[in-house]
Amino acid sequence: MSVKIIYFVHGTTTDNEKNISSGWKDTELSDLGIQQSKDLRDQINIDDFDVVFCSDLKRSIDSAKLTFEEKVPIKIDARLRECDYGDLNGESSDIVEPMQEKSIYEKMPNGESYEDVKTRINEFLNDLKKDYDGKNIAIVAHKAPQLAIEVLLNSKTWEQAFAEDWRKTKSWQPGWEYEVG
Repeated sequence: MSVKIIYFVHGTTTDNEKNISSGWKDTELSDLGIQQSKDLRDQINIDDFDVVFCSDLKRSIDSAKLTFEEKVPIKIDARLRECDYGDLNGESSDIVEPMQEKSIYEKMPNGESYEDVKTRINEFLNDLKKDYDGKNIAIVAHKAPQLAIEVLLNSKTWEQAFAEDWRKTKSWQPGWEYEVG
């Protein structure tokens, strides 16, 4: 048996629209992000999911509720948080994004490394395998957890995960499929 995962990113935020990398800073969905989360209902089959997990940051919770509330149980899990950019939470993406790929093994100033995120996500995936075997799971979260899943489940290097990230290649889709076996 295995756990089937469809990974969804939260809707566009007010910080995204201002070219700000939020990290652990809570931020609101923008009007576009609210609409994206509502539109997602028509792009997927909600009945396919047994449970939805989302990060404990407001943008993920709000996205999950707008898409799945009253249809699928939603569970909040802090391990699905974005990378903690430390002193750079809420700073310009022009500063933060170039530092992300340099922070695979070295922590952001007073924050986390991407390896730290991978450790959190690995623990989360192990719990999914143990507790949700045979189930279909939705995840609503952020960039760093998705990249960690690419490394853990698709055997990519961090460099590959960053280079092939849909944000860089401009290849958004309504969800990404993964399997924990």
